[in-house]
Amino acid sequence: MAHRSEVVGRVSEMTARRALLNAGYEVAKPETDEPYDVVFRDPVNGDWATAQIKTVRVREDRGGALVIYAKKGNGQPYTKADADYIVGVLGNRVYITENTEQAEYWSSSETRAAERWIELPAELVDVAL
Repeated sequence: MAHRSEVVGRVSEMTARRALLNAGYEVAKPETDEPYDVVFRDPVNGDWATAQIKTVRVREDRGGALVIYAKKGNGQPYTKADADYIVGVLGNRVYITENTEQAEYWSSSETRAAERWIELPAELVDVAL
């Protein structure tokens, strides 16, 4: 049986891909191990980008602050060469932010997260492709 953290990570990846698809993005998962989890194409301008997907952690010891830990296995933050965007998943809520090479992306609450980060829709959006 898979380790619990691996299962949570896979569910977050599927949730993020679903949200990108719901928003009209074309989404691809690499067949080989890459520093990014998905490649996606913007439905408006046609540009391709990469994203690293992470599960958002709620820090109860910090008043319920939300944190996306954006570190690689070696403890270093993801660089722009690794991924263009960082995607954070909290349940069915999916947030995307530009990768600014930080090890952690913080928001004081879910309300503030929706202001600081772009929240992708949980439901299908009518987008002309």
